[in-house]
Amino acid sequence: MTTTEIPPVDATTALAERLLEAVTSSLELAAVHLGSELGWYRALAEAPATAPELAGRTGTAPRYAREWLEQQAVAGILTVDDVTAGPDERRYALPEAHRPVLVDQDDLAFMPPFAHAALVFTRNVPRLLEVYRTGGGLSWAEMGDARDAQAAANRSYFLGPMASQDLASVPGIDQALRAGGRVADVGCGMGWSAIGIARAYPQARVDGFDVDEPSVEQARRNAEAAGVADRVRFTTVDAAAAGEEAGYHLVTAFECVHDLADPVDVLAGMRRMVRPGGTVLVVDEKVAERFTAPGDTVERLMYGYSVTCCLPDGLSTRPSAGTGTVMRPATLEGYAREAGFAGVDVLPVEHDFFRFYRLRGKA
Repeated sequence: MTTTEIPPVDATTALAERLLEAVTSSLELAAVHLGSELGWYRALAEAPATAPELAGRTGTAPRYAREWLEQQAVAGILTVDDVTAGPDERRYALPEAHRPVLVDQDDLAFMPPFAHAALVFTRNVPRLLEVYRTGGGLSWAEMGDARDAQAAANRSYFLGPMASQDLASVPGIDQALRAGGRVADVGCGMGWSAIGIARAYPQARVDGFDVDEPSVEQARRNAEAAGVADRVRFTTVDAAAAGEEAGYHLVTAFECVHDLADPVDVLAGMRRMVRPGGTVLVVDEKVAERFTAPGDTVERLMYGYSVTCCLPDGLSTRPSAGTGTVMRPATLEGYAREAGFAGVDVLPVEHDFFRFYRLRGKA
C-alpha cells in the first residue's frame, strides 16, 4: 500500500456507519412529514420566510418552526439567506427544484406520502413484535392511516401515466377502452387507479371493488371531486365474489395481489369476470425474478415493506398464502395456473417499480 492509498473500511465499521445513516434518514423522514402536514413546505413555496413569519402564516408555534427550519437547512432541503443572522432573522427558502418533491402532489416526484408510509409502518413495530412471536397478523384496518399513505403514494402515477401512457401502450387494452369498454378494478383502495382509467378514457365505465369500507367511501368522494362519479362506481365486496360474469373488457388488480390471503380465489374471480377476448391485468412489484443476496435498491425497499406491512396484513386473515410484497413472477404464474389460467405474460411496459402481467386464456 502506498502512502496515498486509503485503507479499506472494515466490515464492522461499514455496517455501523450504514445503520447510523439510516437512523439519520429516518429522523429526516419524520421532519419531512411534519413539514408537509403543517403546511410549512406549501407556505415556503409561496415565499421565503423567517421562523416567526412561517409560524404566523401557518398558525404554528414559532420556536418549533425555527428548529424545523434550521434542521431542514442543515439537511440541505431548504436554503438560508444569511447563516450569521440571528435565529429569528434568518430567512429560509424552498428551492424551486425541490417543489415537485415536497409540494406538488400530482408530480411523480412527490415524496411526502412515502415518508408518511414509512413512519406508519415503523410505528407498528410494537404490534409486529407480538405477531412475529405468535404467528398472527396485522390488518390494514389495524394500521391506522396506512391506507391513506398507500393511496397517496400511488396517486400521481395512477392519475398520470398509468392509464394515459402505460395502458395506452398495450393495443388490445387501449382499443377496448377507447371503444367504451367496461373495467373491473379489483382491490381498488381509495380509487385512484379506477379514476385514472376513467379520466384517460372518457368512454369507459369502471367498477371498483375492495373489502375495506373506509377506502371505498373515500374512493367515492375522490371520484366526485375528479368529476367522474357518473362513470365510476365503487362497491365494498370480497374481490372473489365481485362483478358480473363475463361482464368486463378489462379486469385489473393494481399492487394488491401480493396482499391477498387467497390470491388464487381472487384470480379465479377475475377470470370469471372477464368477457371472451378481454384482458386480465395484474400490476405488482418489479422485484427480481429470483432470490439473490445482497439485493438491489428495489429489492431492499420491497422487503422493507413486506416485513413491516404486507406480510402481516396478508397473515391477518386465515388461511393465508402469506405471499408478502416480494411476489416473484413464478409465484404469480403458479397462482394464475391454479386459478385456471393458461399462463402469464410480462408486458413490455417500462417502469422502475411495477411489472405488468397479462394473465393468459383458460387452462
